[in-house]
Amino acid sequence: MTADALQDQLTLDAASADLLFREARTASEFLDEPVSDEQLRAVFDLARMGPTAMNIQPLRVTWIRSQEARDRLLPHMAEGNRAKTASAPAVAVLNYDVDWHEHLPVVFPPAAAKQEMFAGNEELRAQMGRDSAHLQAGYFILAVRAAGLAAGPMGGFDPAGVDAEFNTGTSRRAMLVVNIGVPAAPRHDRLPRLGFDAATTTA
Repeated sequence: MTADALQDQLTLDAASADLLFREARTASEFLDEPVSDEQLRAVFDLARMGPTAMNIQPLRVTWIRSQEARDRLLPHMAEGNRAKTASAPAVAVLNYDVDWHEHLPVVFPPAAAKQEMFAGNEELRAQMGRDSAHLQAGYFILAVRAAGLAAGPMGGFDPAGVDAEFNTGTSRRAMLVVNIGVPAAPRHDRLPRLGFDAATTTA
């Protein structure tokens, strides 16, 4: 295979780049169309493939599917996000696992010997878990778009309250809530993005 052919194979076509980036929008309102369990599984199967530090994969997802679970989540959402979450076809609480090191022998066998070291340093585990899970949250949003849906990620909620509702007795910590569904037409134009010259430097 030539270098040009390999480059073509590794480069997204324009339609795919539009789907994931240029034409995709953050959704606040959704059409009244269901999101299936198969679609949510497809989202996660894509999101899990992105790189993380030492391949630790600390992201843990709580799918909010039942009305009972949604009713428990809503009081912990910021007032401006409550109606969005109440009407979204599907909701995901994205968490990071402080005890990701327990899976280290499986996800990164060459580093299995470091498991004991990480076990004795919860602060380091929490920092690494949070940082890599935020990377995975970005992959998650792109995976939602790749599955033909739209994502509405929100940091406006009470993480401690969500942890008390859904993560008690676990090593999971809530960090982001994402509404998911088929998007309604946006009510305003896309907000501006900073350009290359404004946001980058060359050293």
